Amino acid sequence: MEWDLYRYYPDTLEKEWNELLEESICHVPFLRHEYLKIWWQTLGGGEWGEKAQLNIVTARRDGRLVGVAPLFFIPDHDGQAALMLLGSIEISDYLDLIVRQDDLLEFSEGLLTFLAGSELPAWQSLDWYNLLDSSPTLKTLQESAIKKGWQTQVRHLQHSPFIPLPGNFDTYLAGIDKKQRHEIRRKMRRAEEAGRGLRYVTVQEKETFDQDVETFLQLMAFDPQKETFLTPPMREQFRRTVRCAFDAGCLHMAFLEIDGEKAAGHMSFDYLKRIWAYNSGVNPKFNELSPGWVLLGYELQWANQNAYSEYDFMRGDEEYKYRFGAVDRSVMRLTITR
Repeated sequence: MEWDLYRYYPDTLEKEWNELLEESICHVPFLRHEYLKIWWQTLGGGEWGEKAQLNIVTARRDGRLVGVAPLFFIPDHDGQAALMLLGSIEISDYLDLIVRQDDLLEFSEGLLTFLAGSELPAWQSLDWYNLLDSSPTLKTLQESAIKKGWQTQVRHLQHSPFIPLPGNFDTYLAGIDKKQRHEIRRKMRRAEEAGRGLRYVTVQEKETFDQDVETFLQLMAFDPQKETFLTPPMREQFRRTVRCAFDAGCLHMAFLEIDGEKAAGHMSFDYLKRIWAYNSGVNPKFNELSPGWVLLGYELQWANQNAYSEYDFMRGDEEYKYRFGAVDRSVMRLTITR
């Protein structure tokens, strides 16, 4: 493998990068070239400061791109000089190396040798967040590091539940807990019968897109924690990311309208025939009609009708996710210290 180091974001790699991602061990929207470019431009919506330094490492074989380690150098939250994955930590649910399974071992061993070289900043650790517990990177990179006499640690970070979808809403409901099935149906029926002009709408029009995004941010900000999270840089990050997804045809944004007003909203990635539920917001003015639950019911009905294979809640173990029949999985933190 021939190795290269990029200290600037490599726009010329977009086509090769995304083509490799399609065959990679971890094909998720957060690893797409355009998503990580926006993340780097805003430093994660202001999560990281000016000390961050880009260090993207690529490997080629016979001129063909076979691996990407999208890294940046920063003093991490533990105060160590670390090489972290672009996208870390807060706003990118799943991260990993970009490499095919057949190339993973060679790429991992070669990457560690390359990172130990003198071209990079003097890092103390590789501190990689949000790797899925099923990622082969965890075992392979640990074994490669141990061969070098380096220390490794894998820690559980967060639960990341998802719902496998059977392709039929009634079949889905029949597969979850009986009490919860009745509760979902009851809340949806009560909202529909309230005579409040209930409507489920998805965002599709370019003309209203910017206003829809602002409405969604307003819904998010009704939650005090989300309002604090939505600093001006984070709002700009969100706007750019949502616009990028919309332009690429992989955005699913939906609202529940009551009395002509948007009472709840979901913003998701529509990618690989899966729904990746990224964020949500609810106007408490309409709480008596359970708009969050009702909207999620409509979302799952829509996803089943349109033959989506999975509804991924991503990070967070909120109780409602499991009430809707979610199956658990986790994201991990891999640390390698030399």
